[in-house]
Amino acid sequence: MKRLGISLYPRYETLDKDKAYITLAAKYGVKRIFSCLISSSEHNTADQIKDLYKQLTAHAHQYNMEFIVDVAPVIFEKLNIPAYDMTYFHEIGVDGIRLDEGFNGHNEALMSYNPYGLKIEINASLGTKYLDYILSYKGNKENIITCHNFYPQKYTGLSYEHFKKCSEDIKKHDVPVAAFVSSQEPGTYGPWPVNEGLCTLEEHRFLPIDVQARHLFATGLVDDVIIANVYASEEELSSLAKINPNKLSFTIDKEVDLSEVEEKILYEHLHFVRGDMSEYMARSTMTRITFANESIPPKNTRDLKRGDVVILNDQYGRYKGEMHIILRDMPNEGNKNVIGHIANNEHMLLDFIEPWVVFEFIK
Repeated sequence: MKRLGISLYPRYETLDKDKAYITLAAKYGVKRIFSCLISSSEHNTADQIKDLYKQLTAHAHQYNMEFIVDVAPVIFEKLNIPAYDMTYFHEIGVDGIRLDEGFNGHNEALMSYNPYGLKIEINASLGTKYLDYILSYKGNKENIITCHNFYPQKYTGLSYEHFKKCSEDIKKHDVPVAAFVSSQEPGTYGPWPVNEGLCTLEEHRFLPIDVQARHLFATGLVDDVIIANVYASEEELSSLAKINPNKLSFTIDKEVDLSEVEEKILYEHLHFVRGDMSEYMARSTMTRITFANESIPPKNTRDLKRGDVVILNDQYGRYKGEMHIILRDMPNEGNKNVIGHIANNEHMLLDFIEPWVVFEFIK
């Protein structure tokens, strides 16, 4: 099941604010939390860390949220924890640890058999060499998950090609993959004093948060999408909650006022691409059957550009009522109403249109 997540970077002065953020996120269906124990250890003592996380994890568990903290070997040393002993993390209430830096593969494999069932999350952005090493020591795959990095500096995020290769290789092991998106709310921040966006994919850095998430889900390679910086706005959380992660979804910049029939075609009807797909368009054809007896007069019949959304009008006879997403520029002979177009910053989603794919428009 695909999930949404948030991040927290707790200090004592933000404890009440972090709890309120958890409560707000729960309202919009968030089911997991990422936190950075590495940065927390720079601002709090060991006892403060334990007290902070006990309070936060208890609050998160009231809403059935999974809570995972980012650690590294230096944290084990600082807290005097044996490399494979998960007792401390169980005591502070977390559900797993993310190893930003690893040990030797064998320790991670031993960790995966911890008696508390805590998850061991490893860095997905480095490919499968590390994962393969852990599994070579017979690591327990039921407790092993992966998560890509986020990148605070501009131009340092992953290319899509690298992200795709790493994620595909991990998926061959049937291991879950998570990735990060960035809130665009002013004043948001991450674990370190750099604030240039906080995302996994560089191309996402300045995109609306829901576009980032819809792109990650569209790849079919990501199970969880986590907001990396705090604090995302309620509007952003609401936009993420509207996403069906199992459907390719678009928003439309409208060019005309929609009739009642056109509203129903776009937003209420189930859409899927015909199996015999054209290179020029994605056709949703069942709408012409559902609305066969409705009139769709011609309007806005300009020539067609990639990303346009059209509904065939009365001049197209038996095909009237079909809905198309245009994939290649072409002339319009007056029988296609251009309802609007998919925004330029969503055009990467057009690459995921293929035969039989189910899609929808977000109103």
